Amino acid sequence: IDVSATSVKSGMLKSVAAAISTSLDDLPGAPRTQVGFLTYDESVHYYSLKSGLANPQMLVVADLVELFVPAPDDLLVNLQESREVVDIFLQNLPSMFENNNNEAACLGPALKAAFTVTKHIGGKMCVFQSVLPTLGDGALTPRENNQIMGTPDEVKLLRPSVNWYKDTAIEFSRAQISLDMFLFPRAYIDVASLSELPKVTAGTLHTYPGFNHEVDGPRFESELSRALTQTTAFEAVMRIRCTRGMRINNFYGNFFVRGTDLLALPNCTSDSVFAFDLVHDEPNVTSSVVTVQSALLYTSSEGERRIRVVTQAIPVSTVGSEVIQSVDSDTVAALLAKQALDISMKSNLDNARVKLQQVCADLIRASKEGDKPRTVSGYAAPPMQQHHQSDDENKPIPENLKLLPLYTLGLMKNVAFRGGTDVHPDERVHAMHRLLNMSVTDSKHFVYPRMFSLHDMCASAGLPSNSEPSSEDDEIVAGPDRIELPRVLNLTIDRLTSDGIFLLDNGVDMYLWVGRSSDPALLNSLFGTNSLEGIDMSQVKLFTSGNDFASRLNAIVTSLRENDTQQSLVAKVIIVREGDHGLESRFFWHLIEDRASFNGGTYSYSDFMQFVESSGSKGGMPPAGGPPGAPRGMPPPGPPGAPGGAPAQPPQYMGSQPPSINQGPPPSNQMRGPPPPGPPPGQQQYGAPPPGPPSSGPPMRMGPPSGGPPPPGPPSYGQQHVQYGAPPGPPQGQMGHRGPPGPPPPGQYGGPPPPGPPSGGMPPPPQFRR
Repeated sequence: IDVSATSVKSGMLKSVAAAISTSLDDLPGAPRTQVGFLTYDESVHYYSLKSGLANPQMLVVADLVELFVPAPDDLLVNLQESREVVDIFLQNLPSMFENNNNEAACLGPALKAAFTVTKHIGGKMCVFQSVLPTLGDGALTPRENNQIMGTPDEVKLLRPSVNWYKDTAIEFSRAQISLDMFLFPRAYIDVASLSELPKVTAGTLHTYPGFNHEVDGPRFESELSRALTQTTAFEAVMRIRCTRGMRINNFYGNFFVRGTDLLALPNCTSDSVFAFDLVHDEPNVTSSVVTVQSALLYTSSEGERRIRVVTQAIPVSTVGSEVIQSVDSDTVAALLAKQALDISMKSNLDNARVKLQQVCADLIRASKEGDKPRTVSGYAAPPMQQHHQSDDENKPIPENLKLLPLYTLGLMKNVAFRGGTDVHPDERVHAMHRLLNMSVTDSKHFVYPRMFSLHDMCASAGLPSNSEPSSEDDEIVAGPDRIELPRVLNLTIDRLTSDGIFLLDNGVDMYLWVGRSSDPALLNSLFGTNSLEGIDMSQVKLFTSGNDFASRLNAIVTSLRENDTQQSLVAKVIIVREGDHGLESRFFWHLIEDRASFNGGTYSYSDFMQFVESSGSKGGMPPAGGPPGAPRGMPPPGPPGAPGGAPAQPPQYMGSQPPSINQGPPPSNQMRGPPPPGPPPGQQQYGAPPPGPPSSGPPMRMGPPSGGPPPPGPPSYGQQHVQYGAPPGPPQGQMGHRGPPGPPPPGQYGGPPPPGPPSGGMPPPPQFRR
């Protein structure tokens, strides 16, 4: 545990002590469970927890070069025998260092000390770090560089700066020690280097930027308690095998590979996720099925050595259309994400985004070509009947693949892959780590978040559902109590209204967007005030009970984090007031159906569908940085309101309306309340309906909103202009507000869509299809 001054001031020590105290009774392995504690700042502090002591004894070693372990037999103790001493230690921990002024932390020497204490037995190690480690082994230096942000060289910041942490992690893995890392940065902490520890030892990585005990404590404590108490397989190894003629090509996840194909997993839990590529090793597969088998050999917390074998037989076919029909878009998107992460680290983010586009387009093209002869894994597939090229262009995308372009677009705009200069490298590395270790369902929600409309939710939303369980339950109910969810909206700014309240959840973060003209009665139910205008948002607290609306919203929020295990997680809800530039820009990141302003993200959903449809027949790639039809060499068009003064081009939907949903048109109030000073006449406003087709007069132009720059954001990391730990403000001039014009006529972009299904082959997400 890092006990530097930063850890003390943030309240991290208080949260760590509280979470561990509540977890002690449920730690796996009782009555054989052993625990030990080690703290560090500029020196390493050991604690003798020998049973019979009135108080734990603190032993300080200040020599970080010739580090030694005093009283080695009393540092890792049986929890049952020394419970009283452990309880006293955790009770005193928050106040023990309250006068500590040391700002540095010697993580490397502390890891070596902890390794010496635990290497004879192995197990789980939790590391809590608040500052960049700058002392002893593994010392790191700040390496932020504004000049390479948003360029191909940005990947240098996403790779480890030293090999020490990976080498140390390999030693931990050999000693059967898994490491879970919890980071609480207030400045650059080099997550890229530190994350090697959990990655190689099959652990987990959690970050809490700008940690505050009151705001972030409940979420952190629930995640730590889950990590400590969930059922764990120790000293595990896993091997995946397949039918002769096929082979496993790559593995994705947190592990260390012994030899060529044995995954070393010091810890393995129900949250552990591993992915792999299956490729052809020979031209022909002689059997009628391809069999894939995984074998996990592990030790249970009771000390029993067990093996778990999972076998799946997959039919083979010489008909390409049969293979296409079996594709699961959710799974393909999850695997594509892991493959693209691998590409981004080996080359750069641009190549990863191009790979995502290319694979999506290739798969859609293959689905339209049907049984045309092709090559698979470098081998020619058996020829089929004569193929007619002209029929491809008119074929619709198969039903099971219709959502793949949407998920691909979401991946390209996800914080793990998005371009631009507004993603802090620490934040990006954390998102990459989370995405690499997400299951299919979690990955889908992380890439395409769910946005719920709360202000008009039905009376049964937030209450246990009376309906019979079905295969679509994941989209309409949540949690073990089957709490009914409100209606879900597609991710575009045109679904937001000033009189609305919306909840957006990507499985990691939750945002509650509150319009400035929201119903005062609802605001009073949620926040105890009739208006949020002029209020210090840091003081606003979300009610969880006391009235029907708050109780139902709390039930929804809670159910979205519950699952079948006993260790449910607590969500942190970030309240976003309409007009708060910094938080709104972060919220708008998730509205992936709109255009983004970074190179490669200028597609709207309709633009991307157009590209996929056209490349499906022609096999083309998009122009660099722009949507279909953008001239090469021209700057890509940004979102409405983007700086640059380029002529505003209305999105060209392949029908009369944007992607719609089955729940009906959005509310007609599109004005979002009294606007701040708007842009000069003739300039396009962010979120407002775009102009109609160009007329004979001069084209309308997009420009930055007037009225001065946005208010300053929270303190940034040193000289880095990216503010990590709190959302960054938008690029100047990128974000204005809707102006006074009323809603456009039905069918126009931004207005209520006419009745009927979406056209142009743009399917709504799965939650809209019920």
